[in-house]
Amino acid sequence: MIRIHPFAALRPTSAHAAEVASDPYDVISTEEARERAAGKPRSFLHVVRSEIDLPPETDCHAAAVYEQADRNLQAMIAAGSLLRDPEPGLYLYRQIRNGQAQLGIVCCVEAEQYRSEDIRKHEKTRPDKEDDRTRHLLVTACHAEPVFLCFRDRQLAGSTLAARMQADAASAPLFDFVAADGVQHTGWKVPAVAPYLEAFRGLDLLYIADGHHRSAGAERAATASAKANPRHTGGEEYGRFLAVVFPHDQLRILPYNRVVKDLAGLTPEQFLERLRGVGDVRPSQSGEPDHRGTVRVFVNGSWWSLEFPEASIDRADPIVSLDVSLLQDRVLAPILGIGDPRTDSRIEFVGGIRGCDELEQRAGRGGVAFSMYATSPDELLAVADAGQIMPPKSTWFEPKLRSGLFVHEFERIAGARV
Repeated sequence: MIRIHPFAALRPTSAHAAEVASDPYDVISTEEARERAAGKPRSFLHVVRSEIDLPPETDCHAAAVYEQADRNLQAMIAAGSLLRDPEPGLYLYRQIRNGQAQLGIVCCVEAEQYRSEDIRKHEKTRPDKEDDRTRHLLVTACHAEPVFLCFRDRQLAGSTLAARMQADAASAPLFDFVAADGVQHTGWKVPAVAPYLEAFRGLDLLYIADGHHRSAGAERAATASAKANPRHTGGEEYGRFLAVVFPHDQLRILPYNRVVKDLAGLTPEQFLERLRGVGDVRPSQSGEPDHRGTVRVFVNGSWWSLEFPEASIDRADPIVSLDVSLLQDRVLAPILGIGDPRTDSRIEFVGGIRGCDELEQRAGRGGVAFSMYATSPDELLAVADAGQIMPPKSTWFEPKLRSGLFVHEFERIAGARV
């Protein structure tokens, strides 16, 4: 049984929403954030990338950065850029990119359900990144950015959650704007909370699509706050974290492509001959594969199609059957010597939104690029259901959830530490 909770959102007015909304902290660099926020005091980058308001030499993980984030947040509240809803509620958030929409419920979920794995993950997290998110949470006393969750929708009480959300999205929105990248963002407050709470109680699981470090940091902040609070009851806001929850079949997953800087001493002809021992290799006019089990390969100025023999793929295994696993196990490791893609400096990962031209440019004449077929939502959930971990850089979610449109505040507990 999944438990979601309403909350009194801290959010921008309709007039300020486009100015406030920002890229999430983890998709742009400090320099990019500094450029995008220049002359824009309402930009939420001043909260999620607060080092932009400190001297350039400041360590991004220094205590001063988190303290600056808190000061900037409080300044935005004082200036009226962010307003606090007087009553807790649930919200809807829709994104439309290239004519495709995803509509989710904005709510709080429980750190306890993350611990019990009723909220399932599919990625490993790094302790240093967890530390960073936990510090940001504890110092600002808010969940500044939502976690991207999903669920398997089904008929509940004669309807689906997706249908209920669509019906409620017919009302007047809280905000509606198109960002610079062409994505339309629209939000609503739902008129009745109880039907959503009841519908989610009919679900067994939620799944993290994007935001594993935010989730882990939220759980650690909840644990630290509970330990430091002598009056802890279990009903505190710090025990919950902010999420937008979408039906899984609305997710838009782009591929996470690979570029290797060299051919490990092979000539292009020798490399292609080695590939022919792996699968069917043919010249290709396109850099985008059209079905799973196929990878497009750019080498020596030309695109090739590599298709793995279907009979050799164990489709019953949710990990080894992924295209990223097939490429790693059959090409990157044995032919190019990329044993651990997490640490090998010869490989880089390129989000699918950047397109094939970017892959060609990065590979040049001496390297090789691999254009992947996108991992499907069903494949992602199968890995989580099996209690396994996706290979690194398997999915790229687009569009990204904008930060600053909904903020969840919680109690400040003296002595709560990472």
